[in-house]
Amino acid sequence: MTHFDVVVIGAGAAGMFAAMRAGQRGRRVLLLEHGEEPGRKILISGGGRCNFTNLGCVPERFLSANPHFARSALARYTQHDFIALVRRHRIAFHEKTLGQLFCDGPARQIVRMLLAECEAAGVDLRLAHRVTAITRADRFAIATDHGAFTAESLVLATGGLSIPKMGATGFAHEVARRFGLPVVTPRPALVPLTFAGEDLDVMRPLAGVALPVVARCGRAAFPEAMLFTHRGLSGPAILQVSSYWREGEAITLDLAPGRDPAAALLEAKRARPRAEARGVLAEMLPQRLAQALAARHLPPRMLGETGDAPLRALGALLGGWRLLPAGTEGYAKAEVTLGGVDTAALSQKTMAAKAVPGLFVIGEAVDVTGWLGGHNFQWAWSSGWAAGEAA
Repeated sequence: MTHFDVVVIGAGAAGMFAAMRAGQRGRRVLLLEHGEEPGRKILISGGGRCNFTNLGCVPERFLSANPHFARSALARYTQHDFIALVRRHRIAFHEKTLGQLFCDGPARQIVRMLLAECEAAGVDLRLAHRVTAITRADRFAIATDHGAFTAESLVLATGGLSIPKMGATGFAHEVARRFGLPVVTPRPALVPLTFAGEDLDVMRPLAGVALPVVARCGRAAFPEAMLFTHRGLSGPAILQVSSYWREGEAITLDLAPGRDPAAALLEAKRARPRAEARGVLAEMLPQRLAQALAARHLPPRMLGETGDAPLRALGALLGGWRLLPAGTEGYAKAEVTLGGVDTAALSQKTMAAKAVPGLFVIGEAVDVTGWLGGHNFQWAWSSGWAAGEAA
């Protein structure tokens, strides 16, 4: 049975970062990964370009039962620190929109950077090692299908339940529960929403149509793109509000942000009475959507022959379309997992379990979930750094 100072389970973004930092401190580190390669979620992120952080990364853009928990880790290792690391490795990158930073080249560059940092720090990486049991007496004992190891510190970095085809499991949550740590009920986040009945009848023929909207759920509002799908709605605006949405609640969509669609329709009626409503709507909306809404909500007449009331009603719909989602597309399509190990059981400075000396939980396994656009990677780097500093 080989002994290490630190064993990190999970060679994803958070795990590699924690192992790297612990190794840099002179700790003897073992990094275990059950898959055949490290950083699989990094490789598919950002369309294969890895949206590795966000320039506007602030604690207010993270969801948690304790909204202040992420502050310490995010302040101690910031997006600017990670950007400096990327620059040192001469990885070219660009800002896409809303502070989102992407590699110019493939996401594999980020994985290579992390592996190089781990190697330089003396981290022992073991792939295709499935952990079969974890116990703790005076130290942690980790049994795998390739032998057993012991360690003074154990870092759980196996992520959440999102994208199971990439090997995601509830392993970290199960281990946390076994050691007495409470878990906030997990649920899919940053995930497409599904609809049923008449709403789906409207949406399904529009699959593939995209447009800028403001999507709202409660106090949260996101001015980004939306996409109609065969099952409902997707796109950045919808993924963002999905993290705030709960079963039985409605979302509201402004399909013409920055405009007054009712006023535009009434003005067009006066200025172009012989025009068709769908043509006027197509000046504000994608043509297929304009045709669908005109056919559904207005009589088949010219604008001059259409009463003001239905035009105002359609304008109100465009400015605040209230919809009741039937559900989500689940973990298979969710970018991250909401919920996880309760932050009340962890130190916000070190990510250590308060009641279990030497146990750390980081990354997506924790009840901290960021907005779309690089925030969850930054949480991986920041929480991994915090644990690596202390493990």
